Amino acid sequence: MFLSWQVKEEEEGILLRTFLKHHHISKQLLASVKYQEDGKIEVNKKEETVLYKVKTGDIIKLTFPKEKQNDRLVPEFGLLDIVFEDDFILVINKPAGMASIPAQYHPKGSVASHVKGYYHLKGIDSAIHIVTRLDRETSGLMLIAKTRFAHARLSDFLQKGLLKRRYQALVTGQLSESSGSIIAPIGRRDVSIMERIVTPEGKYAKTNYQRIAHYQDFDHLKIELETGRTHQIRVHFSYIGHPLIGDEMYGGKVDQLKRQALHSYHLHLQHPFTEEYLEFEIPLPADIENMINKVKKV
Repeated sequence: MFLSWQVKEEEEGILLRTFLKHHHISKQLLASVKYQEDGKIEVNKKEETVLYKVKTGDIIKLTFPKEKQNDRLVPEFGLLDIVFEDDFILVINKPAGMASIPAQYHPKGSVASHVKGYYHLKGIDSAIHIVTRLDRETSGLMLIAKTRFAHARLSDFLQKGLLKRRYQALVTGQLSESSGSIIAPIGRRDVSIMERIVTPEGKYAKTNYQRIAHYQDFDHLKIELETGRTHQIRVHFSYIGHPLIGDEMYGGKVDQLKRQALHSYHLHLQHPFTEEYLEFEIPLPADIENMINKVKKV
């Protein structure tokens, strides 16, 4: 994989290493190019050092070394619901029941395994860089970086709020307010590997919500996170007495839905290379939509 730029007039005379820094090439990434055999720094098709002073119109090309693959990750070959793809990112619509990465009790069928298989079929020489994970039983949009460069930039955007997700959820009962925020620290439950709880020893967590519709037994919400703690939405709504429908781990009823009624329906971000604004939105999956339609008919 390589990146290429043309030097602008206002960049004339700066050192190549400064030029690359301005284009978001970190010291770590640059070191991997400089000190690994298949990495190259070229100016006008000629290899140069980072001390070269760039000139207006120069074509700078940075060739990254081959990414190290995780040999323990077994590729799987099945259909991925791809929403968007280019040389830098992959956006997929993950179905409920599919883990983001292999786990002890779900070693097969993960997003990571299927992406590795997809890369193999397409001849894409990249490691798997998942930027936004989803719980196994949560459906919706997931973002995957196709290069180390894209992963580093997107992780930075996530921290700076330039990459946002929005969810829809069905929560038990009737919320007293049509919109609001839940601010409560989240930590691991001592007796469980997976389960989280609200605890003073936990990390700061904030969840914003707005009601879309109200039904007899549940509220339909739009949710946006300001932090990204494990199981944050599920823990917070359980904490205030309104667990997600179908979320057995956190007290939700499973008679109407066999998985937590949580769907990542919206994603917007700044592109890691072009820096253009991208926005993606998908409808609710059939199981959640069917549940809503059933109560509408009552």
